[in-house]
Amino acid sequence: MEQGFIKVAAVTPKIKVADPAYNAGIICENLEEAYGKGAKLIVFPELCLTGYTCGDLFLQDTLLEGALSQLLQIADVTRGRDALVMVGLPLQRDGNLYNVAAVLQDGEILGIIPKANIPSYAEFYEGRHFAQGNREPVEYRLGGKRIPFGTHILFQCENMKGLTVGCEICEDLWVASPPGTAHALAGATVLANLSASNETVGKDEYRELLVKSASARLLCGYVYTSAGEGESTQDLVFGGHNLIAENGIVLAQSKRFTGGALYGDLDVHRLLSHRRRMGTFGQGAGEVHTIVPFRLTMEQTRLERTFERMPFVPAEEEKCRLRCEEILSIQSYGLKKRYEHTGAKKAVLGLSGGLDSTLALLVTARTFDLLEYDRRGIVAVTMPCFGTTGRTYDNACKLAGSLHVTLEEVDIREAVTVHFADIGQDLDRHDVTYENGQARERTQVLMDIANREGGLVIGTGDMSELALGWATYNGDHMSMYGVNAGVPKTLVRHLVKYYADTCEDRELSLVLGDVLDTPVSPELLPPVDGVIAQKTEDLVGPYELHDFFLYYMLRCGFPPAKVYRVAKLAFAGIYGPEVILKWLKNFYRRFFGQQFKRSCLPDGPKVGSVALSPRGDLRMPSDASARLWLDEAEQLQA
Repeated sequence: MEQGFIKVAAVTPKIKVADPAYNAGIICENLEEAYGKGAKLIVFPELCLTGYTCGDLFLQDTLLEGALSQLLQIADVTRGRDALVMVGLPLQRDGNLYNVAAVLQDGEILGIIPKANIPSYAEFYEGRHFAQGNREPVEYRLGGKRIPFGTHILFQCENMKGLTVGCEICEDLWVASPPGTAHALAGATVLANLSASNETVGKDEYRELLVKSASARLLCGYVYTSAGEGESTQDLVFGGHNLIAENGIVLAQSKRFTGGALYGDLDVHRLLSHRRRMGTFGQGAGEVHTIVPFRLTMEQTRLERTFERMPFVPAEEEKCRLRCEEILSIQSYGLKKRYEHTGAKKAVLGLSGGLDSTLALLVTARTFDLLEYDRRGIVAVTMPCFGTTGRTYDNACKLAGSLHVTLEEVDIREAVTVHFADIGQDLDRHDVTYENGQARERTQVLMDIANREGGLVIGTGDMSELALGWATYNGDHMSMYGVNAGVPKTLVRHLVKYYADTCEDRELSLVLGDVLDTPVSPELLPPVDGVIAQKTEDLVGPYELHDFFLYYMLRCGFPPAKVYRVAKLAFAGIYGPEVILKWLKNFYRRFFGQQFKRSCLPDGPKVGSVALSPRGDLRMPSDASARLWLDEAEQLQA
């Protein structure tokens, strides 16, 4: 539960129809297992104390009284145990029969939620037995205790920020206006659904779609539990299809016809971050709910949830290919609009033979094809200087030839040498002035050639470099349109590889392959024995770590301790805790210290859910202090 994680369980017991005592025993056995796994929210299916398929037996006092008696037995078993438990049963109140979820915790029945929508179509005939549940809670008296009874009840954990649980029952999810919508707007971050959804061909896909869409639309966690083995198969079969979803992502899903418990780790604080970010969430009048408080022991959840090492890159190969094509289209259509607006016919970009400039050239070539411009109007400028190696120079020349663009070489060594003499910079002092002087000279050359050609300078820098401030102010930091501004470094590599795999040009594919194998470097220091001497990731840290940090800080709102925790899980066996912590601290120092560069970025297209544009996603002051983040990071132990 620390850092916002909570383990939940969707449990399908193997019951006997119309045998509450047996079913209660099985439920208690399942409870013990779930407690042992550390589950703090445990959800059982609709009417599981009796079975959903009792038919007219629901009208028998013997069954109803047996179910109520066994509910009290289950409640007693929860005494001293640390979880919120939901169990389905039929319950009488004021002459009507209701299909309800009883919410139990520490020996008490905290509330009773009746089903709001009663299906009486196709194979369902619940209207024959059950009344529609009331919204506004009323009192239900049981053993001298007054229990709230109604659909609009939320269960709020007093000692875990943001954990508020609402409840739906089966059909409630399938209707046009589910109760869960009102629950979420009233503050519920987790919705539980006790269901008895039978199986028909293709129904599992639709069920999954409903759960995913509900969790996405309502920015919530969703725990869906369904009836399974033991239900009558007189006319229907129940598969026990359980799902746990969070904000449109299915975290865990059971195989049908298996039964048992399904576990998942919900991140409540991440959901709160998404809701804060989405200013339209909760707008409009919300419906009044009764809040029932409860408490859980605060402890660290044993995480079974996985975290992708590259959150910007889809893990599935086919999905990754589709994503790459989509991003290349966003980049090229963004640039296309700039050309249509300005009327320019030429493009100028610095081609180093590295990943970023290669991607920028590929995007520019696609743009010219869309505009039906001659690719010879793309002027790729290679500007060798003190750190240029033969490998990158050759690749730049080959790329220009393969893409049929105009290659122009401007050796800037003499110009930089004169400039250094003008400002008194010693050529043997390889400091920041030595490096940035070359970068600014290259930008000046590009800008002036663009003036000469009547074209636009295409920026090559990527989002990871912008996050770290790894760009020379008014050097490679500046352009007339930055096509890579929304693309993190880990994704740049996949985009170039995708192009290499799909271009159907063997020569181009070979060159792109060598670019992918070349170490990332600005090549601003002299090479050693002809080999790149300056490797970016040795200086600022691995980009796969920085992209991970960036995603979970900006997209998910994670504090440093939480970023560190999930990074250790994601990169176990690749980077040790001390390495992760070292670069995490470096990330925060650079991210806050370099905002002034991002505050005056050129235009460029947003391509994903994280972007750094000062006109769009990141309205951050240039002089914001990093102290809070660094203080927390300094307290972490490797």
